[in-house]
Amino acid sequence: MQQARVGPLSGIKVLELGQFIAGPFCGTILGYYGAEVIKVEPLGEGDQLRKFRDVDSTGTSYWWYSLGRNKKSVCVDLRKEEGQEIIRKLAKQSDVLIENFKPGKLLSNV
Repeated sequence: MQQARVGPLSGIKVLELGQFIAGPFCGTILGYYGAEVIKVEPLGEGDQLRKFRDVDSTGTSYWWYSLGRNKKSVCVDLRKEEGQEIIRKLAKQSDVLIENFKPGKLLSNV
């Protein structure tokens, strides 16, 4: 059973579409303060941070252990209509959306 989050942001739902370091760092900080963070990762490959730089014996990056904590993950293909629909539904249920794509990129996909 998962423990209830405590902190000033408990009860806040965050949808994180951030990539690499800046977006995931923001989501991690919000998670530290109790927000429920749902991390969207690319289907089949996961977030780039999972394999970035030094990895442990399981092939997982130490960066991922730091910036992937306090989050729930879901893999979605944003290039397909089904994936875009999943993101739309999650966004409607969320209080905060984090994204750090190139300008205009998110709107062209979702």
